[in-house]
Amino acid sequence: MELLTDDPHPPGETVGDPGPEPAAASRVRVLLASAFSPLVTGYAAVATVLALVALTAGRTAFSGTGVLLAAGPGWLAAHQVRLGIGGHPLGVLPLLPTLGVLALAARTASGAARRLGCRSFGDAVPVLIAISGAHAVFGLVIALCAQGSPVTANPLVAFAVPGLLAAAAAGAGITRSCGLPDVVADRLDPLALRGLRAGALGLAVLAACGAAVFTVATGLSWPAVAGTYEPGLGTSAGLFLLSLLYLPNAVTAAMSFVTGPGFSIGPLTVGVFGYRGGAVPAVPLLGGLPEHHAAWWPALLVLPAATGALVGWSLRRVAADPAQRIRAVAVAGAVVALGCVLLGTLAGGRLGDGPFDPVSVPVGVASVVAFCWIVIPGSFVAFFAGEHEPPAPPPEALEDNEAFQDAEAVDAEEASEAVEELEASEASEEDEAEPDEDAEFEAEADAELGLEEPAEEAPEPDEAVTGGTETCGDVEPGEGDR
Repeated sequence: MELLTDDPHPPGETVGDPGPEPAAASRVRVLLASAFSPLVTGYAAVATVLALVALTAGRTAFSGTGVLLAAGPGWLAAHQVRLGIGGHPLGVLPLLPTLGVLALAARTASGAARRLGCRSFGDAVPVLIAISGAHAVFGLVIALCAQGSPVTANPLVAFAVPGLLAAAAAGAGITRSCGLPDVVADRLDPLALRGLRAGALGLAVLAACGAAVFTVATGLSWPAVAGTYEPGLGTSAGLFLLSLLYLPNAVTAAMSFVTGPGFSIGPLTVGVFGYRGGAVPAVPLLGGLPEHHAAWWPALLVLPAATGALVGWSLRRVAADPAQRIRAVAVAGAVVALGCVLLGTLAGGRLGDGPFDPVSVPVGVASVVAFCWIVIPGSFVAFFAGEHEPPAPPPEALEDNEAFQDAEAVDAEEASEAVEELEASEASEEDEAEPDEDAEFEAEADAELGLEEPAEEAPEPDEAVTGGTETCGDVEPGEGDR
């Protein structure tokens, strides 16, 4: 392995230099490309689908001009703009093209922000304005051009809805590329952010449950599904394409059924606890609809309950305080409820004025029920599966016990000083007692060996001196003279 290599940078080049910012002309070019690229790509995709349907359909003359003209209302339908066909409203619009155009706008915005060198959300605001403004103006132009044709749209709605959807998608793309805005990043609670992520997880799991139930129902009813196809290749291809475009709508309805409220198509109402029959369109997508209520349907409610438990399990370690964990679960439940409102609103709508009108999901009931399915089992799991810290005493109790705590501290200091003094005194006594014990031991040893020297006796008082003193005291006067 080579440890030394040649310098890949030429002399004079600064390593890590981000380089000069793009010129004004380059910035304008990038903004124009980001504004018109998703429009052209989306319009071309819609025209391609319509051309494929026209080519495969039987007894139909293909016209390139007609396909290009019909692609305009198709582009509006992909952006969830309600259309009028021969004076009859069409509000049940496919969600799969909507997801496609949103992903296209988000990717375009993210790429434009990187090319412009945007380091924050504020730097990429021109990209957001360019994409959303172009979508709004293009929708208005299509609606105005379609006036007087068999397929019409409200110009105000055609201006507002595509612009709002494009703004939301572009904002998501810019956020992914540049991060959250500083204001949001500074003010957003980390606990709430974890709740948002857990809510997105819960919504995805509920959608997966709905998709699984829809797949199983379609598979079990495959003879009825196959009977909806006609012998002709073109007609069968058209029905298959129609079912594919409306597949997210069916998954949303199945998700509402799994959580409890269900859905309705004209007079037909399907719910976990209720069923009312009615005619449905003869399309393969609806071939798996049941013909009567089944007693085992309430068992499907274990799926949303398990989803709520999963959300609670994912939030069991976000905080040591159980109340904080429950608050995060509540944020996740709110995200799931909002997602159910959005998906239920986009999945349903008017379907002409015939027997299948309207197609609807009870948005209000579905959102409340979904919130409960997340919060109740999720809070239970997050409360008991996480940590539990001892409750802190209230501030009032701490203030009342300040004097008592000070007295305890003083007593503890005095007690420690007394213990130190006692230990010091005992140590000094032991030091004084050790020499005496050694001396006694040596004396006993000498006595046993006979080496003990006799103790010196104290000299007795001199008798002469004592007696003389006494004699002197008894001498009679005058004897000394003789």
